[in-house]
Amino acid sequence: QVQMDESGGGVVQPGGSLQLSCATSGINFSRYNMAWFRRAPGKDREFVAGITRDSLTTSYADSVKGRFTISRDNLQSTLYLRMNSLKAEDTGVYYCARTVGVGLPSNPYEYDRWGQGTQVTVSS
Repeated sequence: QVQMDESGGGVVQPGGSLQLSCATSGINFSRYNMAWFRRAPGKDREFVAGITRDSLTTSYADSVKGRFTISRDNLQSTLYLRMNSLKAEDTGVYYCARTVGVGLPSNPYEYDRWGQGTQVTVSS
């Protein structure tokens, strides 16, 4: 039974913080590199951050470097995204995803499993 459930989204003021979680089951979580994508209003999905299965390598979109931190707990099969200093342009639906490929691709077509998404709204 495959399950990928994002949580932690909400409404926050600019400059605020949120932590997103993606609880998974049935996807052999610890064997795969994982990533967060987001879909802003009126736009396609874009890569936000990725992490290798052993947590030794991370990758971030330029727009979130220094503000967001991706992490994972392989024992709990859970992926996290800590978001600090949030901006209005961070608004969107955030998705966790699994890739079967090597590395941390930014192309969403290289990811084969997706959660349903959680809404993040940054507004004053």
